Amino acid sequence: MYTIYHDFVVNVSKEKFFEAVSRPKGLNNWWTLQCSGNPKLNEVYNLNFTDEFNWFAKISKFEENKYIEFSMAEAMEEWLPTKFGFKLNEINSEKTEIEFYHSNWKAITKEYKIASFCWAMLLNQLKDYLEKGIITPFSERN
Repeated sequence: MYTIYHDFVVNVSKEKFFEAVSRPKGLNNWWTLQCSGNPKLNEVYNLNFTDEFNWFAKISKFEENKYIEFSMAEAMEEWLPTKFGFKLNEINSEKTEIEFYHSNWKAITKEYKIASFCWAMLLNQLKDYLEKGIITPFSERN
């Protein structure tokens, strides 16, 4: 199995970062078109991007303000049975190191490479959203 990794620092508190990656409103501001779910272990989230890409994931690891992991339950074939997550390491009250991963890829395929690139772009947009208040319109997100 193969894994995508992206580590970066964001200049916000771990609480603010965690809200952006665990709550539907936060996810809608940088990733999904429409999301639903509650941040707790075993909760199922609807991750809607379009009618064609209306996916579901279950929270498989969770500790508030420390880490969250989503296991894909319904998605395009190559995303199954992948899981992605965020581990937060507080540097200080306004700076957090993030360890992002997207694991369990069966092979290094074209979709794996596209996902890696898209995650890098989206995580940069997440950083801009949190640090600068910039919300990239959904139609302009990668």
